[in-house]
Amino acid sequence: MIKVGDKVKFLNDVGGGVVTGFVNKNTVNVEGDDGFEVPCLIRELVNVSAPELNVSSTARSQQETPAAVQPEPEFIEPKGEIINGKNAAEFYFCFVPTNPKNPLSGEIELYLVNDSNYTVLFNYSYIKTDGVEAIKQGSVRSNSREKIDALVQEDFSDLPDFGFQLIYFRETESEWNQPMVKKFRVNPVKFYKESTFRENSYFKKNALVLKITSDTFQTELDKLTQDDFKKVVKAKESVEAPKRKERKRNAEEMVIDLHITELLDESEGLSNREILDIQMDAVESEMNLAIKNHTKRVVFIHGVGQGILKQEVTNLLKRKFKKYYFQDASFKEYGYGATMVILRKG
Repeated sequence: MIKVGDKVKFLNDVGGGVVTGFVNKNTVNVEGDDGFEVPCLIRELVNVSAPELNVSSTARSQQETPAAVQPEPEFIEPKGEIINGKNAAEFYFCFVPTNPKNPLSGEIELYLVNDSNYTVLFNYSYIKTDGVEAIKQGSVRSNSREKIDALVQEDFSDLPDFGFQLIYFRETESEWNQPMVKKFRVNPVKFYKESTFRENSYFKKNALVLKITSDTFQTELDKLTQDDFKKVVKAKESVEAPKRKERKRNAEEMVIDLHITELLDESEGLSNREILDIQMDAVESEMNLAIKNHTKRVVFIHGVGQGILKQEVTNLLKRKFKKYYFQDASFKEYGYGATMVILRKG
């Protein structure tokens, strides 16, 4: 007899592992040294933890006729692990290359990870232009994972969208959970890059981990009545970020500091290209506002630095506001780091 947690060896192959669960009364899942689970027939395993329970191959060969027909043991579906605090529905679609250093040299295995105390029933499909092809259906116990597919390099030339339909539940619930539907479109180029696959909490190997679970804020919106909707939208808008800082203006002159810390309250995580785009948007919008308000002069403070921002400001003014004269602003007030645009005289 084999039970969950037993160490076993393969009877007809090299290697072994630890029994992690039952697929049915004749088959168990075995996790090998590489961290991956494979289904194995119980009769093809040798129990290392309790060798006295093994029936030797010699003894089996001598049993030409059984003395009596033994009733088959009742199969009890194993329950998943329940972990304190894992009460949120957290489900993930994971791509795990068998060779993380060169992902396309072998298979990329696809898993459905259930990182919650729920039991999940799933339907996994390919979504193509000519229809939907159901690939696998089944269940995933709480706080466990299930291999659902595998891809090789030839598959990436015509990669479908991946679709999930999930029903999740617990034995006792305080409310009804709506089924979950999610579609993924993955750019095949990602699989050519080792950097796509990263360390994660679910596999020993690097993996691409995609979240199936719906956005929490949107889920709560779906539960609201129409009367509450405006309140929630208002609350969401109140935390929109980043916000542009307010600037003082008058009819004579507008002074716009283009340093990103002056344009945004929060700029962490922005690339140099994104920062420059925000600065150029600020120049264009402030120029349009100044023209509308009949402002005399606009001064853009860009600093000295390497001159990149100043050159971009100059190019924008020449391209979109070429009718207006501009020059270096007062050295006494701004040093070499500002450009003044003259919108009107007098």
